[in-house]
Amino acid sequence: MGKPGKEDELYREMCRVVGKVVLEMRDLGQEPKHVVIAGVLRTALANQRIARSDLEKQAMETVIRALTG
Repeated sequence: MGKPGKEDELYREMCRVVGKVVLEMRDLGQEPKHVVIAGVLRTALANQRIARSDLEKQAMETVIRALTG
């Protein structure tokens, strides 16, 4: 098996980001609808006090676009 490419890394990071949001929403008793997940990610991305890797930012932006059409 070869070294994972950039697309594979982005996809795995997107899955990690979405999974984390869905699990946190479940813990709070909220239904994880796609519009709500996108909103949570937008809010998190807007918080400049949290240091994020370029890959994490790209994953969050890609998920937001995918969920909102």
